[in-house]
Amino acid sequence: MSEAARRLVIGITGASGVIYGVRALQLLRESNVETHLVMSRSAEMTLAYETDFKPKDVRALATVNHAVADVGASISSGSFHTMGMLIVPCSIRSMSEIATGVTSSLLTRAADVALKEKRRLVLGLRETPLHGGHLRNLTILADIGAVVAPIVPAFYPRPKSVEDIVDQTVGRLLDLFGIETGVVKRWEGGPGGA
Repeated sequence: MSEAARRLVIGITGASGVIYGVRALQLLRESNVETHLVMSRSAEMTLAYETDFKPKDVRALATVNHAVADVGASISSGSFHTMGMLIVPCSIRSMSEIATGVTSSLLTRAADVALKEKRRLVLGLRETPLHGGHLRNLTILADIGAVVAPIVPAFYPRPKSVEDIVDQTVGRLLDLFGIETGVVKRWEGGPGGA
């Protein structure tokens, strides 16, 4: 992949689980991937509720930051080459905007661009339970090319902490872009045999 295409757009919405987006940025800092961050205003509020991070701390983790209201930013155009976009956590509101193509911010516009350009769009959805309208929108997204990857913890690696659970989940989300982080405990088969 060319250096120009080693860019990944990271969207962080106001859904609970903002630490997943923060950890993705931390892991990507250690890679050769240029990150373009766009955070919703609700994400900044959730950050204060759930972590000790300030918005400026999270922005400092990204290579480039974009204001959520700047719909003319580079990431709003398909001519700006990227690997795609990871939205983590992804709120139901953002997911619904993307599914309908009626975008109201740079975050959802950048996701729409990823879809129209046939680039990878991964939605780390954070909501439960889901009603029929949510499920219909998720089906639309899957049908038009998005990867719907709900935040679900894996227990086969026997996590010892919340950090272990976050790392495994974020590492698996980044796997979807072919980015190796070194934090995923890979399944190597169960004990015993058939």
